[in-house]
Amino acid sequence: MTFWDHLEELRRVLLRCLIVVALFAILAFVFKDEVFFVIFAPKSPDFLSWGGQGSLFGASPEVQLINTELTRQFVVHMMTSFYVGLLVAAPYIIFELYRFIAPGLYENERHYSTPLVVAAYAMFMIGILFSYFVLFPITFRFLAGYQVDSDVENLISLESYIDTLVFLSLAMGLVFEIPVLSWLLGRLGILHRQQMQQYRRHAIVAILVIAAIITPTSDAVTLAIVSLPMYLLYEGSILLVPHS
Repeated sequence: MTFWDHLEELRRVLLRCLIVVALFAILAFVFKDEVFFVIFAPKSPDFLSWGGQGSLFGASPEVQLINTELTRQFVVHMMTSFYVGLLVAAPYIIFELYRFIAPGLYENERHYSTPLVVAAYAMFMIGILFSYFVLFPITFRFLAGYQVDSDVENLISLESYIDTLVFLSLAMGLVFEIPVLSWLLGRLGILHRQQMQQYRRHAIVAILVIAAIITPTSDAVTLAIVSLPMYLLYEGSILLVPHS
């Protein structure tokens, strides 16, 4: 195939991906109640309740989300549908892109590229689930109930809620890629086990800094909840990286 043939094939791949994302986004838009039920579940006082005795994350204030702009709810609905469509269509997008680049790979590269792509997607989804079920509920409960003074009432906007949920999910999805990235760098000969062991203390400091940037709160509990998985991922990555 010529360069222009490759470009035309890439255009068709991207077009198919865009169509699939649009279809899933339309479905998400139509099933609005089901989608937003899942999105708003973490703010519920009985989210992940233990035998109906309240949430595992402690008490949560009753929060009524507000909207302050005429068009904002519709815009948020559109954007949320797009995010859901992109997330659901991600396996198909990865498959299409891999099928596009696979013919240009050597046999040994093709041998480990498939497990690499699958592992990267799986770890990203695990990071999103960790954010949804653990990090975001704790963060929301802390921020929704925090007051500098009793005269200041918290009125949380719909956009703020969605933005925080999306940001934390994306951040934790990327954080959980640490083992996959470490394995790839080790495979390329850039990273070695001795290096990761030697710079473990530096990594801990970097983890704390990154965790402090990711978490919108400054309390030690939330910082520890983010830092601990990152540290465990780092330790697990050491086992995946070859010796020098």
